Amino acid sequence: MLIDDLNNAKIGKPFETLGLQKLEGSSYILRAWLPSAQSVEVYSIDGKDFICTLTMVHPDGLFEEKISTEKPFHYMFKVTYKDATVDVIDPYQFRDEAFFGLNTMNEDPENIYRTLGAQLIELDVDGVKIKGTKFAVYAPSATAVSVIGDFNFWDGRRLPMAKSLLGHWVLFVPGLGAGLRYKYEIKDPFGNRLPHKADPVGFYHEQYPSFASIISDQHSYTWHDQEWKKSQLNNKLEQPISIYELHLGSWKKDENGQPLTYRELAKDLLDYVKEMGYTHIELMPIMEHPFSGSWGYQPTGLFAPTSRFGSIDDFKFFVDTFHQNGIGVILDWVPAHFPTDAFGLAKFDGTCVYEYEDPRRGWHPDWNSLIYDFGRDTVRRFLIASALVWLDLYHIDGLRVDAVASMLYWDYSRKDGEWIPNVDGGNINYEAVSFLKWFNEEVYKKYPHAFTIAEESTAFTGVSRPTFSGGLGFGFKWNMGWMHDSLEYMQTDPFFRKYHHGEMSFSMIYAFNENFILSISHDEVTHGKHSLLYKMPGDEWQQAANMRAYLTYMYAHPGKKLNFMGSEIGQGSEWNDDGQLDWWLLKYPKHQGIQKLVKDLNKLYRSEPCLWRTDYDPASFKWLDVNDADHSVFAMQRNNGKDFIIAVSNFTPVPYVAYRLGVPEQGSYEVIFNSDDKQYWGSAYGTGDNKLVASNISWQSCYHSIVLDLPPLSTLFIKKISD
Repeated sequence: MLIDDLNNAKIGKPFETLGLQKLEGSSYILRAWLPSAQSVEVYSIDGKDFICTLTMVHPDGLFEEKISTEKPFHYMFKVTYKDATVDVIDPYQFRDEAFFGLNTMNEDPENIYRTLGAQLIELDVDGVKIKGTKFAVYAPSATAVSVIGDFNFWDGRRLPMAKSLLGHWVLFVPGLGAGLRYKYEIKDPFGNRLPHKADPVGFYHEQYPSFASIISDQHSYTWHDQEWKKSQLNNKLEQPISIYELHLGSWKKDENGQPLTYRELAKDLLDYVKEMGYTHIELMPIMEHPFSGSWGYQPTGLFAPTSRFGSIDDFKFFVDTFHQNGIGVILDWVPAHFPTDAFGLAKFDGTCVYEYEDPRRGWHPDWNSLIYDFGRDTVRRFLIASALVWLDLYHIDGLRVDAVASMLYWDYSRKDGEWIPNVDGGNINYEAVSFLKWFNEEVYKKYPHAFTIAEESTAFTGVSRPTFSGGLGFGFKWNMGWMHDSLEYMQTDPFFRKYHHGEMSFSMIYAFNENFILSISHDEVTHGKHSLLYKMPGDEWQQAANMRAYLTYMYAHPGKKLNFMGSEIGQGSEWNDDGQLDWWLLKYPKHQGIQKLVKDLNKLYRSEPCLWRTDYDPASFKWLDVNDADHSVFAMQRNNGKDFIIAVSNFTPVPYVAYRLGVPEQGSYEVIFNSDDKQYWGSAYGTGDNKLVASNISWQSCYHSIVLDLPPLSTLFIKKISD
């Protein structure tokens, strides 16, 4: 019975029931469903001409009237309730407008965020401008869907949506504008009501406890970063990239202990990053997420910047301001898995719309989360759209893809019997491989200013190689092997480092297999792993010296650079996402020295092309001294075909007097950077040896050599200054 279906929000085809319905000849019936209404008058769409009064056919709010007319017409209602009379433009007269443009299966992925979700539109109806919001959500197995929100008392009976042939539910609701909250009330295949769902393609969401989506205007902000975007049409492999990774909520708090807003960060964080000399910032996921303790890696709103720090326009202002000041913005993006929160994507319409159905493929044991079905075209398009929206609407410069290894292998973190092999009996997830290739192709084809980064912890072949040559297509890959081996070496007591010499040199065996970024990320300074400073052995001075020598060595090693916030000030405590960085440490010379070292390293790095222009060319690197395990000394040469820099590290607390080092050419050399310098809280040992003259004494593989005093626990940069 119609009234039962209306009262139970089980109308699946409202356009065939409500609104103006054709009868025989020139007869129509106009039917309206307006719960709690007492009377309904019908007027022309401009409100000037009275047409008729609808008859109440059921006291729950069903009204109708037969009308004689040659053709359909547009209209509005004047609805009287117990306490008010309001004008209502009936949404069920806009069937064609609701379905218009809904072809997300065969169009570019961007069509998803341009047509689904809550889209603000304006119609011209008989000369009358009608503004409103078009809602569209994909729920192919649902038997009924309603949009609910502030505008209809969160009552699922009032605005039933219509289903398309492709499984999308749509409705254009006149009069709804930005700022209103909404969700979807969905009935599963058996007619059971599910927990109210946030919009999967929502652009903005409320925080706990409602997690409601919010209608938003994506066109209200005016960008001013055109020059920046033009400047980024270059080969990123041949550019200096030094990344400051950070968690927005715990970088710095205000005087009330609250995280800074996007607009406050656009000043305080920008000023700091510029002063420190970084080229980019990388934000841990700012896509909307329900639990702050997940650090953003359990997102539920892949199209929405978190509302924790401000509005959509506030976030755009943040990005725009960084761009206008020459700083790129990279975001962490998480397509590997999603949380099970009832308001999110899990069993979205009562079935597995987004996740693999079999838990041997669809459940992530490490994170207690669900895994996207990378073999389903609708899911692939949804995810790629969620990546492209950040490059398109939010002007982001790069996407770092989290947990790529977990996507590539069916048996990732699983025991025998807990996973299903691929069609060839192996453990590679061909569906995820295909998805990642498509993702990278879309990014580089449509947004040439942008780049992608993979966090991939295995030796999977060709992660940062083009798809046309069989690679996954990423621009860069985090060098997890270098990070692990070098930190293992640095945590070893210097007395025993000679037995671990190969841990520092091993990375050069594979350094040019991928386009690596050397990353000392947030993962290395939490969960009992200690801060970077406190990983180092020795007393207070030796810990700081070890850290300074290591960071300087990192800037000499081939590959772009990334360091997590706090390391640059020598923070002793582990990162705490509920707190803020220990800025008070900068009262002390040790921490001032470490901060200045990082600042000067960034400045030197950007000014010396041989340290970055040919990062991925094997000819740009040469070991000058890699065999002196007894002294724990490493010396390397970086060059770009025009000039070169020598970096020599002493990873013992013992100074070496008159240490002979081979150099490629005769002439005069100068120490241009010394991690042991007094200004960095170093010992300033051997500061009189800045000028060095090469002799014709062959040493190791070089025809010339210099003699210098190597400070304890230090790395020096040496440059030729004359012939």
